[in-house]
Amino acid sequence: MAASAAADELPPDRAGGWDRTWTSDPGLSREAHETEIVGHADADEARDAAEKQLLRKLRSKPLSIAEARAFLATHELDDGLAASIIDHACRRGYLDDSSLAEHLIHVAVDRKGQGRTAIAMALQKRRIPRDVVDAALAGLPDDDGDRALEFARTKARQLDRVEQDVALRRLVGQLSRRGYAGSVAMEAARRALDEHRGARGVRFS
Repeated sequence: MAASAAADELPPDRAGGWDRTWTSDPGLSREAHETEIVGHADADEARDAAEKQLLRKLRSKPLSIAEARAFLATHELDDGLAASIIDHACRRGYLDDSSLAEHLIHVAVDRKGQGRTAIAMALQKRRIPRDVVDAALAGLPDDDGDRALEFARTKARQLDRVEQDVALRRLVGQLSRRGYAGSVAMEAARRALDEHRGARGVRFS
C-alpha cells in the first residue's frame, strides 16, 4: 500500500520507475550523435563551396563587402557562416572597400574622364559605405574644370558642321552625363568650342 502511494506521488514520466527521457536503445543516442556530425559536415561543405565561388568571382571582378554579402546570401548560409567567410576574405585582403574606391576613382578619372558627381554615384552604386566614399573623394584633386575642358576639347572637333547653339548644348549635355556640374560643363564647353572655332572668328558669349 505504501509502495503504491509512493508510485502515485511520482511524476507521470517517472511512474513505475520509468523515465521517458531515458532510452532503452543505445542505438538511438548514437544515431542522434551521428546525425549531428553529418549536419556539421554538410555545413562545412556548404561554407567551403560558397567561399570558393566567392573567391572565383573576386578573381574576375573586385567586389565591395556589401556586394560580397549579397552574393553569399544566394547560397542560403546562416549568418555566422557568411560572416566568417567575409571576415576571412577581408583579413586576406580580398575584400577592401577603401582600395576598391581608389581603384574606381582611378578608372573614372583616367579612363572615362568623369567628374566628381558621377564618381560619387558610381561608388554608391557599388554599395560602398558613405564614409569610405567621402574619404576617397577627399583625396581627389579639385580639378573638375581642367578635366572637363580636356574632355570637351576632344569632342569639339566633332561638332564642326553643327550650328553654334546646338553644338554648345550637345557638348554641355555630354559633360553633364559624365558628372560635371552645370557651371563647370558650360564653361568648359564654351572654351573648348571657342578654341576650336576661334580661327573662323566664331565666339560664344
